[in-house]
Amino acid sequence: MLDRPAHIDDETPDTFTGNRALDQEEPLLFEIGRTDATGVDVEEPPQFAARLGGMERKDQIGLPGLSEPEAMRHYVRLSRKNCSIDAGLYPLGSCTMKHNPRANEKLARLEGLADLHPLQPISSVQGALELMETLAHWLLTLTNMQAIALSPKAGAHGELCGMMAIKSAVAARGEGATRNVVLIPQSAHGTNPATAALLGFSVRVVPGADDGTVRAAAVKEALGPDVAALMLTNPNTCGLFEREIIEIADAVHEAGAYFYCDGANFNAIAGVARPGDFGVDAMHINLHKTFSTPHGGGGPGAGPVVLSERLAPFAPVPFLRRNGEALELVEHAEGTQSFGRMTAFHGQMGMFVRALAYLLAHGGDGVAQASKDAVLSANYVRASLRDVMSQPFGDRLCMHEVLFDDAWLKGTGVSTLDFAKAMIDEGYHPMTIYFPLVAHGAMLIEPTESESKASLDLFIATLRDLAKRAKEGDAKRFTQAPRFAPRRRVDETAAARKPVLRWSAESPSLRGA
Repeated sequence: MLDRPAHIDDETPDTFTGNRALDQEEPLLFEIGRTDATGVDVEEPPQFAARLGGMERKDQIGLPGLSEPEAMRHYVRLSRKNCSIDAGLYPLGSCTMKHNPRANEKLARLEGLADLHPLQPISSVQGALELMETLAHWLLTLTNMQAIALSPKAGAHGELCGMMAIKSAVAARGEGATRNVVLIPQSAHGTNPATAALLGFSVRVVPGADDGTVRAAAVKEALGPDVAALMLTNPNTCGLFEREIIEIADAVHEAGAYFYCDGANFNAIAGVARPGDFGVDAMHINLHKTFSTPHGGGGPGAGPVVLSERLAPFAPVPFLRRNGEALELVEHAEGTQSFGRMTAFHGQMGMFVRALAYLLAHGGDGVAQASKDAVLSANYVRASLRDVMSQPFGDRLCMHEVLFDDAWLKGTGVSTLDFAKAMIDEGYHPMTIYFPLVAHGAMLIEPTESESKASLDLFIATLRDLAKRAKEGDAKRFTQAPRFAPRRRVDETAAARKPVLRWSAESPSLRGA
């Protein structure tokens, strides 16, 4: 599944080590470590009584031992093979891979914040609770909502939280058995139907209009006494603002349902438009997108959920409450309408610090400017590529991301996947591809507000050059890409269906593969 070329081309011979100057080949830890040695001296433990009911490990653990220099070199070499926002433009659509300011990192490491423990007495963490209260205040101000849950750990977790609040509200009205349908547009994030199904709802799809938006008429046609909620993203996943959003929200509420807004694209409107003004009842906010906290390789994310007055009583515990001059965390749902607890503790404290630092550094006008700059960047990319790449919904202004399809590649022998792989050779992580599903061969680009004009110009010039070569018939450049990455193209289908999850001595070596 992994194929490293013997050489880059016929004129460039391979090296003895497999290294190519600073591009150093790096085997697995199991291939370079020694199971009989370690760089750390660990004393033999004293005698103890086993408490695992016969489940104790009988054999050696078998982990490779490395000296400190070996361990450092291994992970530094691996880090050089990783795409990151610190290394270059990261144009993933609907993901907002923006710069993470180092000032935020410094503050998150302050003694007293970095060393907090979730089980400390409340009296000893009043400063941390005040920080959480301040962050909550500004998130509620930006969204014009009435309550907030800080504990959800990421976007999908936040979705689950918001929909659990809706499910509890429906049940409190005595309609839990009859309102069991959730409306979801064709262009929705895949987590939306998954979340609804996880909570026992049935999904009813709302078709999109020819211009990539959702029409109020289509929502009204799908509404009925069995509908509990609508899940909608605004701006939507096609990078377009839902112009009929208020009419849609009014129709949902008139039908007795609730409006959940996916907050993944809040970076387009933060400080400019407030979801509460649209009639939104619940929305998660990705701190690791809109408010610049790191994505961190899949975590730690943070997905606070804001709730309207209709849903505020059902917010999960823990939540903050003033008790005179002191702050307290309400840990138990008894005596409230809260649906209960989402997670063990109070959320991602380090992410709260980073997000609040971002907010205070920008101020309200700065947050709004960031949103406007993100929209400007996306439209600059759109306008600069519209003559060489096709847009599925016509040449119209977008929000913070621009959507292209593969119609312009017809007859070239190059697919969306091939084009994305060629971008890796040019030093760019590919944009989001094949999503949203409403666009054939979709290419969804989100440059964010972090990029300079020079950075965007180079990115645009690179895509124009790739488009030119594809149309000129240079399919080999694309179908064999990436040629310069540490590994050649992976067979993603085989990797997904036949994953190798455990190393063994009989496993084929990746070195020189």
